[in-house]
Amino acid sequence: MALAAPPIDPQALERIAARAWPAARHRALGGWDLYASDGYSLRINACWPLGDPGLATEAAIEAVEAFYDRLGLAPIFKLTEGATVPGDLADHLTRRGYARAKETLVMTGPMGEGAIDGSVTVSNQLDPDFTAVMAATAPSPEDGAERLAALERVAQPRLFAKLVRGDQAAAIGACAVEGAWAGIFGMRTHPDYRRQGLASQILRALLGTAAQNGAWSAYLQVEAKNTGAIALYEAEGFKTVYRYFYWEKAGG
Repeated sequence: MALAAPPIDPQALERIAARAWPAARHRALGGWDLYASDGYSLRINACWPLGDPGLATEAAIEAVEAFYDRLGLAPIFKLTEGATVPGDLADHLTRRGYARAKETLVMTGPMGEGAIDGSVTVSNQLDPDFTAVMAATAPSPEDGAERLAALERVAQPRLFAKLVRGDQAAAIGACAVEGAWAGIFGMRTHPDYRRQGLASQILRALLGTAAQNGAWSAYLQVEAKNTGAIALYEAEGFKTVYRYFYWEKAGG
């Protein structure tokens, strides 16, 4: 009998997700978390304001800007429905020249009960096949390198799935398990193998193996404009539970 999914607390789930996709650098500003890497993956290059910063809002924003300025990165804020503190942070950012940019859906879903496809290999270590697909699908070599570095930092139990066709890696995906939750990341399909259902095979293998590692429920993030991926996840039983938006300075 499947265990009931854990309750959805956006603030708690966001903190789990932050640990699942670790940034190269982290600084706490009260209840705000400032993450920085090389400036490509937004989740690990943004401020997550999930609690009281311990400062007046304007002073806290200035401290965030100073942190990213020292690193040569643009300040970005990740505002999450039901979790951002203070609630009027968006108003403060707007007055300072920020604007809402990319919208992301957080979806949760079941672990699944089907058999794991034997053509998918799941390991707890990255390998050259996984790296090759990431390189082939990244918008730049630097972007791909940053994402692979983040995956290397994922704590155990962690899962890296790949599907090889012939002598070429065709699809990959990753999973971080923390308690009841399995976080799905890095879902990529090589351009030569898209629209063949490989992503579904990868997802099911990750979920099945994560269940064997004690997870009860899964979560993932997907850009709101990625309608193809959203349809795939909905077909596997995932539903949107909340959203977050990145806020960036206009022209930044």
